[in-house]
Amino acid sequence: MQTKLDLISQIARRDPQGRINNVAYLLNEENLRDCFGQLKKGKAAGVDGVTLEEYESNLDENLQELVGRMKRQAYKPQPVRRTYIPKANGQQRPLGIPAIEDKIVQKGMTRILEAIYEADFLECSHGFRAGRGCHQALKSLDKIIMTKPINHIIDADIKGFFDHVDHGWMKKFLEHRISDPNFIRLASRFLRNGYMEDGRVHDVEEGTPQGGNISPMLANIYLHYVLDQWVEKEVKAKCRGVVEMVRYADDFVICVEHEDEAARILDVLRKRLAKFGLELAEDKTRCIEFGRKAKQNAKAKGEKPATFGFLGFTHFIDKTRNGGFKVGRKTERRRMALKLKAIGEWLKDIRNMLPLKELWRIFKAKLAGHFQYYGVSGNSRAIQNYRYQSIRLAMKWLNRRSQKKSFNWESFQNYMERFPLPKARIHHSFYDLKANA
Repeated sequence: MQTKLDLISQIARRDPQGRINNVAYLLNEENLRDCFGQLKKGKAAGVDGVTLEEYESNLDENLQELVGRMKRQAYKPQPVRRTYIPKANGQQRPLGIPAIEDKIVQKGMTRILEAIYEADFLECSHGFRAGRGCHQALKSLDKIIMTKPINHIIDADIKGFFDHVDHGWMKKFLEHRISDPNFIRLASRFLRNGYMEDGRVHDVEEGTPQGGNISPMLANIYLHYVLDQWVEKEVKAKCRGVVEMVRYADDFVICVEHEDEAARILDVLRKRLAKFGLELAEDKTRCIEFGRKAKQNAKAKGEKPATFGFLGFTHFIDKTRNGGFKVGRKTERRRMALKLKAIGEWLKDIRNMLPLKELWRIFKAKLAGHFQYYGVSGNSRAIQNYRYQSIRLAMKWLNRRSQKKSFNWESFQNYMERFPLPKARIHHSFYDLKANA
């Protein structure tokens, strides 16, 4: 199967303008069995109530029957089961849970789309691509600002992107590279399959499949044509100065050399998005001065230099040991508060449900996960503070496992010496002296 996908990828690279036919046949039993093996166990069931374990108990027959329905064009995705999870602001966030077999088919379709479109995606795109995660996006942004004459940042936010993808445009973008009507038909069915809530099915006319693992790939394809190519081929060609963009899924920033061009790009960006059924969240979108002269200029106005957020980090103007300019970054204040609140609530809820040894093991894993993401160049103080605050929360709630306190500070420190917690250390270095010289 991988050989066939590699062949499709080679064809796509050789002919960037060509369309590829006959790809739906790759949704065969072999491929779908591999896709099933990649699903995470223990997840909630969809509207049909079938769990992963139940589907697996008769896997060969289930996959054979599924492939047969797809060949007869009788397969139709089931509506996703909608549930809600609480948000930090007290509101509810809708969550879509697809049926198991729909997850399998989406996984297979995603592999095909990756083989075709990875050849087309540009350097600015980092989200949901192999070897291009959040930290690569952050490092790319750092390099652009440090090595190019960037003076302004367009910090933009697309309002409810995943809920407002236009199905007509999505189909056209897929047809740019795929001429297989069976595959396009299947993709269209997933776009329109809707959701079930309180026993009632709700149709959808826009947006990507809720909770589906194909949604990130469809989002990348949509924004590749709407945003990435537009910036690369049209915006840059019409600007006299430097323009660079870094995008992770629907989160992106545009770096610009000249102020007048930054203002013009932002204005045209609104029109560009509107053409494809999207709009900017104006309360979260702004154009700021950011670069080597920004701090000096802000000081002359009696102001503080502006900052911007990207992928959970506040980016600010910092200085090197020699007093030179560099990009600083730290965990966003709101993210820090939410993370500490979450670990405090977890400790509170779990303190009497697990033996201390097991609780401590999970606590260590949570700390390690935080440091793995937020442990980036320049963020040492924030991750050390997170570790300190988390330890204090741990002592607070472990002491409430019973009416009699389990620890004082000395005994708690002794316990940590016996069973040490992960150190707050930098996992991702963005400082390349040659690149930033």
